[in-house]
This record gives sequence, C-alpha cells and structure tokens, in this order.
Amino acid sequence: MQTPSDTIEMYLLAKDGNRPHLIERAFAGGALLRMDVRQGDMDFPPVAHGRDAIAETLVRRFGRTYENVYSFCLADPPDPACAEFHCPWLVAMTEKDSRAVRLGCGQYHWRFAPGSRLAQELSIVVDSMQTLPPSDIHVVMPWIAALSRPWCGADKAMVTAPSIPSVRAVLEALARAPRSPARSPLALAA
Repeated sequence: MQTPSDTIEMYLLAKDGNRPHLIERAFAGGALLRMDVRQGDMDFPPVAHGRDAIAETLVRRFGRTYENVYSFCLADPPDPACAEFHCPWLVAMTEKDSRAVRLGCGQYHWRFAPGSRLAQELSIVVDSMQTLPPSDIHVVMPWIAALSRPWCGADKAMVTAPSIPSVRAVLEALARAPRSPARSPLALAA
C-alpha cells in the first residue's frame, strides 16, 4: 500500500529526473497544484489542475530549463496515516543554457487522497531562489550531492553548506521559514 512518503518520493523522482510518466504515481487524477513564488525569478503558473498540467509545469517545462536537480525534504518522512504534511525543502540545480547554479528553499504543503494516498493537493512556496555563477558548481554540487536524499535534516544541510554569500542567503531564508504553519496554504484555499 502506498504511503504519503512514497508519494512525495515519487514526485521528487519525477521532477528531479525529468520523468513525467511518474506523475500518475504521485498525484490523484484531479489533483491541484498551487505555486507561490515569493522571491526569485522562477516562472510558474500560480495554479495547475490535473496530472497533465502538473507534469507540464513541474517536469516538462522545468526539465527544459534545468538539469543536475537535487531536491530535499528537510524533515523526517510523514506518518503513513497522515492526511496532510508540511515541510521545508531545499533544491540545487543548474541552468541548461547559462550553466548558472540555482539554489532555493521553501515549503511544501501536501494533502493526500484517502485510500490511494496520492497527492490530492500540493502547495509549493518558494521563499528564496538565488542564482550563482557557473564556477560555483564545483563547490555547491559536492555539498548537495553528499546530503541524504530525499529526507535530510535542515541542521545537516546548514552545517555542511559552503560559505558563499548566495548560499548563506538561502539558508537564512530557510531558517526564517515556519516549520509547522498554524494555517497552511491548503487550509486557506479550501
């Protein structure tokens, strides 16, 4: 039986690996995606409805622009019986055209369908997204690749991070982000 942890891991495998066919193993048929980009120049529609639209937004379009994608949930895996799960995330990747390094953080707010445990709704908040020069790949990617995937403690990511101003800016945003929001964007949208 699928668990919320399996669903989240499948989503990350689909997005990071540019595998749109895996979206059906992470999202329910009528799933809803909400994007809230608070800082950074990421170009996402604010809402996508259904597996095809989610795959287009989070996998195909994303995969045309980025490569070397490493995403982390900075929390312990959710309880198998949970209906909702909220956690901070961290991502590192490179731009295909410019080869610049992108590093960002934010929050995931998941709601799971009863029975299937597939994602019924996902709200992604982008709290910070920094662009670093291509030369920083030799410092950022070894750090990122050494972290446990996809579940990693925020403290581990912060302690081992390179001392680059843009990296520190993302980690400061991560430290300011709420860990368990009293009212998630899912509740506000309902």
